[in-house]
Amino acid sequence: MESSTRPRVRDVVLSVIVAAVQVGGGHAANTHQSGLRSLDAIGYALLAAGPVLLLLRRAHPRPVLVAVLAVTATYLLAGYGYGPIFLSLVIAFLTAAVRGSRWYTYPLLPLGYLLMVWPLPGLRGHGAGGWALVGILAWLLVLTAIAETLRQRRSVLISRRQRAEAAHRNEQAQRARDLAEREQRAAEERLAIARELHDVLAHSLSLINVQSSVALELLDRKPEQAATALSAIKQVSRDSLGEMHGLLRSIRAGAETVAAPTSPAVGIGDLDTLLAPTRAAGTVVHTRITGTPRRLPVVVEVAAARIVRESLTNVLRHAPGAEATVAVEYSPTELCITVDNGRPPNSAQPSTTGGGSGIAGMIERGRALGGAVTAAPRPGGGFRVTARLPVPPAAEYPGDQEVS
Repeated sequence: MESSTRPRVRDVVLSVIVAAVQVGGGHAANTHQSGLRSLDAIGYALLAAGPVLLLLRRAHPRPVLVAVLAVTATYLLAGYGYGPIFLSLVIAFLTAAVRGSRWYTYPLLPLGYLLMVWPLPGLRGHGAGGWALVGILAWLLVLTAIAETLRQRRSVLISRRQRAEAAHRNEQAQRARDLAEREQRAAEERLAIARELHDVLAHSLSLINVQSSVALELLDRKPEQAATALSAIKQVSRDSLGEMHGLLRSIRAGAETVAAPTSPAVGIGDLDTLLAPTRAAGTVVHTRITGTPRRLPVVVEVAAARIVRESLTNVLRHAPGAEATVAVEYSPTELCITVDNGRPPNSAQPSTTGGGSGIAGMIERGRALGGAVTAAPRPGGGFRVTARLPVPPAAEYPGDQEVS
């Protein structure tokens, strides 16, 4: 981009043309007019000064206009004849009027008329004739109209360009917002997939790990008990495969968010069935239910079942052999679940696998439903997981009824 203070090529060409017209036209005008001062070096310099000043008209429109006005007035008041000396003044005026303020440019028209046309030149004996006074005044009015037209046109062009730039910026901002939203949705979907995979696999694999250890230990001494453990492994693996297939179908269907199966194999309402695999692995699990059990919305059923299963999975991993207690409290506005486990026996060996993301997944599930999940060690030893999940009124979901 060219600097605004450096004359452009077309400005240089324009100045050369104006200089040629003014010098040549000024010489012809002085030759055909009588009683005028003959053109000398000063006159030619004044004829050329205006075009030279036009080189700076874009960078400094108002100072150039004042300077050209002074040069033109000096030329005429010095006694040289009327002629194309006004050409550079007209161009300087149009530039300043279009680019600057009306209050600083339009008042120069009557000032120039007083200085160069009437009455000051007449007082010095160099005034124009009657027809010239009227003609020049008419041309000044036309010049003002032309300047105002160019000014309005420039304002319209600037407004259009600004609107186009604003529209372009808004479009870019909207694209950035859309991209951010897509990335956020993709991140949420990845997180949901990871959470569902963890919930489906972690509990089942933990049970399989415990039962396979039991089967290996009893295979030679008590084969019938080893067969029971192997049967439990078969059942758990079959259930896990079923849930995995349901999850994959949900992903392939292109669901907006990856959700758990709409009807979980075991819900919080069937607590004994939910706890059966953990009990079969040898963990003693007590239950305590308060309030009136009832059918809950599917999302609450799924979240509650997942939280209980993940809590018991952590017991199998980190406190094998410890007893656990699952307390479920129904209230009109929320479902409260508490899973406690005591200290494991001294002989028990905790899992050597690294810490997973189960607790984080439980917290995310509770937060997604507007509830809260906390997990922390108990003061007397062991661990406690507490979940409070809000339950909407019965009118907000169908099929709400008490479970017998």
